[in-house]
Amino acid sequence: MKQQYKTIRLVLGDQLNASHSWFQEKNNDTLYVIAELHQETDYVVHHIQKVVAFFAAMKALSSALNKAGHQVLHLTLDDTKDFQDLPSLLAHLLKKYSATAFEYQLPDEYRLREQLSKYTRQLEIDSCAYETQHFYLSDSELSDYFKQDTKHRMEHFYRKMRSRFNLLMEGSSPQGGQWNYDADNRNKIKADDFDKIPEPLIFENDCDDIIERIKAHKIKTMGMMTNNLYWPINRSQSLALLRFFCQHCLKYFGRFQDAMLDQQEMTVQEKYWSLLHSRLSFSLNSKMISPHHVVKQAIEAYQQSDGEITIAQIEGFVRQIIGWREFIRGIYWLNMPQYSQLNYLNASNKMPSWFWTGKTKMNCLKHAISQSLDYAYAHHIQRLMITGNFCLISGIDPTEVDAWYLGIYIDAIEWVEMPNTRGMSQFADGGIVGSKAYAASGNYVNKMSNYCSNCHYKVNKTLEDNACPLNSLYWHFMDKHQDKFANNPRSRMVYANWNKKTDAQRQQVLDKATSLLIDIENL
Repeated sequence: MKQQYKTIRLVLGDQLNASHSWFQEKNNDTLYVIAELHQETDYVVHHIQKVVAFFAAMKALSSALNKAGHQVLHLTLDDTKDFQDLPSLLAHLLKKYSATAFEYQLPDEYRLREQLSKYTRQLEIDSCAYETQHFYLSDSELSDYFKQDTKHRMEHFYRKMRSRFNLLMEGSSPQGGQWNYDADNRNKIKADDFDKIPEPLIFENDCDDIIERIKAHKIKTMGMMTNNLYWPINRSQSLALLRFFCQHCLKYFGRFQDAMLDQQEMTVQEKYWSLLHSRLSFSLNSKMISPHHVVKQAIEAYQQSDGEITIAQIEGFVRQIIGWREFIRGIYWLNMPQYSQLNYLNASNKMPSWFWTGKTKMNCLKHAISQSLDYAYAHHIQRLMITGNFCLISGIDPTEVDAWYLGIYIDAIEWVEMPNTRGMSQFADGGIVGSKAYAASGNYVNKMSNYCSNCHYKVNKTLEDNACPLNSLYWHFMDKHQDKFANNPRSRMVYANWNKKTDAQRQQVLDKATSLLIDIENL
């Protein structure tokens, strides 16, 4: 390496986009800095696989850029241990290399964007912030689609995106005659469907050195980790995972995207955690792969499938990428930082300790949490309707829920985690993201999974000692917040059924829920 560089460019751990315009030309006067930092490992307790995956992907990009002829400085925790935060590291590097310019890509987390903005304002050298060039919508366009403190609906946004980017369109109309096939995406996986589920494509990335470094620096983590990381750590592996999804999973994806399975029911148990999902969220959120490419390849697979992949399957997948993912990002940026403090339902209960162990008698929670601890992954319905639903109807403090979700999932970065959790899952934003609180009793879990068949509790009971806790907790939640939900057209039938019960019957249910909340650690 040289002793002096004109420009230092910072590449954050979720900015691993090798296709960024920065890298189109080589310049020996520009030094790219990719750094592991205690600041990033310690602001929340992360899953061990999440920390390892980001560090491994950062190392892989550093190596690829070096081989391509760029000047790259890859710093590990060993190199950065004496720097309390990112600005102190940058100040050291700018001085060490006598740089006269500092450049960075806009961070996708509010805390980092504020930190770098504040730092660059006091610099005496030139500085410049660039777009990440990853999303469909640029930062400057978000305010054209979203307004602060305003209730938005994903479906309206999604239709705009489909039309603007001409995806699955026939002129000005959607292919197949309708915009959304969500009603076809709610099938339960039955025994006859097991052979449709492929063994997941996993990778054997040797990360011993990273694991040992994390241990040496006493980084506090959660979850399980083998010596090999199953997740993709570079663009090549990410593309292989995309191809696998298009070839083996997409033809059934839409139909079963909301389904959940207990591993005890699977003939090959390794299948249960992945099912028919793409598992591309880490590759996307670290920017190793672009949403444009993912959608393009999926649509091409649909078009070339000779009818094997139906419009309902491809639409369900495209909706997640260009609809939900872009929508959540807009909600985040137009509402931060106040969004992080919203608590519309005034939830304040403490999260039970078994969220960190999976040791609960509720099979749905045991399964979803244990899977998350084992793989740093759960699909969207497990997150929304199992762990999220329990936290919602138990009145868990949304700040605790945010921290758990942000830490445990390999794909969790605040811009995507917080609106999904505090908004969609916990309704703490009062309806900015969703039109209703996604609260459910055990009936929903039984409808969409086989968890209930192996559970200690009985899903069809409410008051008995072995009754499913979700049943009384659900009614307790709906009763407590009747002033907020009773006028919602999507809740009127619920309250009509509740009010048909006698006062004594309702009180029995409420008393049962109260006793469960008191004994929440032992459920």
